[in-house]
Amino acid sequence: MSQITEKLKKGENLSFEESKALFSDLMEGKYPENLIIEVLESFIKKGETKDELAGGIFVLRSKASKVKTDSHTIDTCGTGGDGKNSLNISTAAAIVLASMGIKVAKHGNKAVSSNCGSADVLQELKININLKPDEAEKSINEFNFAFMFAPNYHSAMKHVGPARKKIQKKTIFNLIGPLSNPAQVKRQVVGVFDKKWMRPFAEALRENNVIHAYIVHSDDGMDEISPFEKTTIIELNNGNINEFIIDPQQLGIKLTNKNNLTGKSALYNSQKIIEIFKGKFNEFSQAVALNVAAGLIVSDNEYEFKDAFKKAESYLKTGNVFKYLTKIQMK
Repeated sequence: MSQITEKLKKGENLSFEESKALFSDLMEGKYPENLIIEVLESFIKKGETKDELAGGIFVLRSKASKVKTDSHTIDTCGTGGDGKNSLNISTAAAIVLASMGIKVAKHGNKAVSSNCGSADVLQELKININLKPDEAEKSINEFNFAFMFAPNYHSAMKHVGPARKKIQKKTIFNLIGPLSNPAQVKRQVVGVFDKKWMRPFAEALRENNVIHAYIVHSDDGMDEISPFEKTTIIELNNGNINEFIIDPQQLGIKLTNKNNLTGKSALYNSQKIIEIFKGKFNEFSQAVALNVAAGLIVSDNEYEFKDAFKKAESYLKTGNVFKYLTKIQMK
């Protein structure tokens, strides 16, 4: 193993197999804290590659508590960290998709860099964030939705937690965590905080047998599909990777008030989610509809983005999502 760590210290890239070996040892507690810090800082210094990401994802997925579901199940977990402090767009989109009959295994955590993470807002919405693996499977089968709170499913992360805290910077774990869904989903919409990670993410997901994914980053810096600016999409579809742009103006969206997407506390964000679930039309509902459209496509329920967006937009106006929400809330 010292050969692998020596390679890293010299600024050399690891192969997929070397990355798997390294992460297996990290996740099994075989490294002392000072060496973990050296490894993570070496990754930061040289820049992580697709093979290194792919190896980390492979190990994190294999060590996670498993949730069994089918190959059509999707996730909408992004990296966060875009600094926009926006409302919980991808979390709201996940619930909308589930209410439309698409199985969603939502992976997420509490807030790290924003006021309100997916777990925070779901808790405020009275959705159980502490489902055990068998309960999550049952919930997906019954209601098309389950939330898997990352710390409950990735117990092996305890071995690297103290080192990550000491570094106080984003590490490779901030990149691979969102791609390490315990349900081993084959379909995913992934927002990233920096454009440079888009293609490596797609390639790393391909290496981990993901069938269909959208990796998204907008021109206004959001790790979501934006209703205000163009969004770049890197699509992985059955092994092929292509890039295209979504322009909200071409979809008939004429919005300018970016402040209406700013999030606050979990209570505030949950109230804004309930408003659009009841049919309110605003910047937030448009942002959610755009990201629902991505989910409709990666789940192979729609094939043209414009059609998918119009379907999502119309559906949100019905208020049916709120009725669905009352079914999945804890009684």
